Amino acid sequence: MTALRQEPDPPVDDLDVRFRAGDDVALREAYDRYGRAVFHLATSMLANRSDAEDVTQATFVAAWLGRDTFDPAKGSLIGWLLGIGRRKVIDRMRASARETRVVETVRQLPEPAPAGPDPDRVVDRLVIADELARLPDDQRRMLELAFYDDLTHQQIATVTGVPLGTVKSHIRRGMASLKRRWEVDGAAPGPRPAGLSGTR
Repeated sequence: MTALRQEPDPPVDDLDVRFRAGDDVALREAYDRYGRAVFHLATSMLANRSDAEDVTQATFVAAWLGRDTFDPAKGSLIGWLLGIGRRKVIDRMRASARETRVVETVRQLPEPAPAGPDPDRVVDRLVIADELARLPDDQRRMLELAFYDDLTHQQIATVTGVPLGTVKSHIRRGMASLKRRWEVDGAAPGPRPAGLSGTR
């Protein structure tokens, strides 16, 4: 009886294996081989060439940092990269939509009425600026938008992309800290701006 000849398994792409193993040279080879395909995907979905270039770079950065999740036995490197690229494109499109909303929100904000500087108000602002500088970054940013830009809580949430509840929490904690400082220092700032008056 003649023995059946067993066909050899298809060869595994050496680049896929080396990329998965963290070979720096493989990263360069992967970019040279598949960079155009990822860029083509990005340009087909994004109108801005600069955004497409950023997405291509972000795709390879994410792939390299997450190479442990790539399994050459389950799929090709190019297929995996294109999957990451699609997600990065969607992220970029969402970010662009948020930026557009921010710009429109800022454009719709009312212009402040021109008026001469009130000496007491100037002093109050200097005192508050000094106290704000001592707060944690998140609390300071929210209070600056409320105090200097006179934004409501909802407007701050829209401009920053931070959830409304988090905005209110940062402002509440920041105001509590400022109040304690004012009581210690004997400072008494003037009327609060709209963003600091109640929950809006």
